[in-house]
Amino acid sequence: MSEAAGAVTFVWLGMVLAISFLEAPLKFRAPGVTIRIGLGIGRLVFRALNLVESVLAVTVTVLVAVDGPPARVISWTTALLVLLVGQLAVVRPRLNRRSDRVLAGEDLPRSRGHLVYIAFEAAKVVTLIGLGVTLLAR
Repeated sequence: MSEAAGAVTFVWLGMVLAISFLEAPLKFRAPGVTIRIGLGIGRLVFRALNLVESVLAVTVTVLVAVDGPPARVISWTTALLVLLVGQLAVVRPRLNRRSDRVLAGEDLPRSRGHLVYIAFEAAKVVTLIGLGVTLLAR
């Protein structure tokens, strides 16, 4: 089971890297993409990513639990779940409220909330790598 959990973990890692660190910043550089259009696209993409991440988190958790994991696997898995829940329950709702205002036409200054989200994503990348390597090294 640890091989399957490792594979799911690295699929999740690839999704986070591709979407959060490639697609998200590049869409704003495309010709004709305004802040409003970029935010609208971003909300759809990240809503889908977060839904898939939730499914992957449940899958990894079940696969890890079935395997009778050592403490280090439990630690990595717990850290990953805490980061994901923090993003979904605390950071994303704040970003959504702000993007609602921008999409409604308000002209707001640049947000630091995105930096918090990026910090969570970077921590999640490190944690996914740590968990994946630990699972496959067993």
